[in-house]
Amino acid sequence: MKRVLRYVIGLTFIVLGIIGCFLPILQGILFLIIGIITLAPEVPVFQKILSRLQEKYPVIFRKAETFKLKKRITDGE
Repeated sequence: MKRVLRYVIGLTFIVLGIIGCFLPILQGILFLIIGIITLAPEVPVFQKILSRLQEKYPVIFRKAETFKLKKRITDGE
């Protein structure tokens, strides 16, 4: 069930991202990135893209990990 939900959410964001690339109202690139991050654990191509980005921009990924850890601590997990 969790896997199906991940696909639905990820594909929804990717479709919104594609539409957003042509419409000035939506932020297409932002939706595409969210869709790729959501689908990365399931789709090997997206895993490779994220690993290449992590190699190229390690500081951004460290900040994201720090943010996730702080969020988990404040949520009580």
